Amino acid sequence: MLMRAIQVAEFGGPEVLTPVDLPDPVPGRGQVVVGMAAADVIFLDTLLRSGWGKEIFPRELPYIPGGGGAGEVVAIGEDVDPAWIGRRVVTRTGTGYAERVVADADEIMPIPDGMAFETAAALVHDGTTAIMMERLGVAEKGEWVLVTAAAGGAGSLLVQLAIDAGARVVAAASSDAKLALARELGAEVTVDYTRSGWIERVREATGGGAALVYDGAGGPLGTAALNALADGGRFVTYGTAEGFAAPDRELAARRGLRVSTPLLDGPPTREAARERLALALELAAEGRLRPAIGAVYPLERAADAHRALAERATVGKSLLLPGATGA
Repeated sequence: MLMRAIQVAEFGGPEVLTPVDLPDPVPGRGQVVVGMAAADVIFLDTLLRSGWGKEIFPRELPYIPGGGGAGEVVAIGEDVDPAWIGRRVVTRTGTGYAERVVADADEIMPIPDGMAFETAAALVHDGTTAIMMERLGVAEKGEWVLVTAAAGGAGSLLVQLAIDAGARVVAAASSDAKLALARELGAEVTVDYTRSGWIERVREATGGGAALVYDGAGGPLGTAALNALADGGRFVTYGTAEGFAAPDRELAARRGLRVSTPLLDGPPTREAARERLALALELAAEGRLRPAIGAVYPLERAADAHRALAERATVGKSLLLPGATGA
């Protein structure tokens, strides 16, 4: 039997995302096959497709992009409990842009009752990232928190986590639609960081600078966001839009700033990612965390999803729906 998948045979632009027919995956010992209802798409996928970051996130050609999603267990290998067959699960694994993917049994977990596949898939990476960043920064009640790329998959979740902790949020993004989403999620102040003077506006709104920055932009924007901090503040960066932020460590030390760059350490361990994903699912099931899903595409249009992300046109989270057809 054959399945549809997206394959990258050479590094390059979105056009290298090629729909192909591949043999159905076969689970090995301790593995399952998940029929994908929704595949996670993150900005990092676009960078890896271009050939960036191979020393941290290695990819061997040809490969199926992605890192998981949500669906139903359709087959199991040896030493796997048969009760998994037919279960609705979320999986964080090495691929995702396909109708079916193989995952180790410890890479899946049940989706909470009543939760949509799309919601669960939207938390696979952005939920775990948001939980990790929140723990590194630890927003406190009453303090000002700046979230850059605040309408992105992880940024929109960090806005909610900071507000849930009692903090006051300044959301920075690049369009009116993105800022409107941030306000809908509870941001008290919004700024367009494509306009000059945005750092000064943040410092003015916060009475001298934010106590904490969650930087989902990275690159020059993320580096500039360090200047929006009050002395003694915390800066947690995970953005990769134009590479990693490059804060001046000597300047940060003189100002008493604490800088965290966790992605430079590589992907989290499987155990850490699993624990964070479980917490994100729990918070979503309780209604305390709501992924802002702004764009869904059929599998065949993976290239369009990547183009939209690269052009900063996506408001909220992007997903691929392997079972969908058409526009």
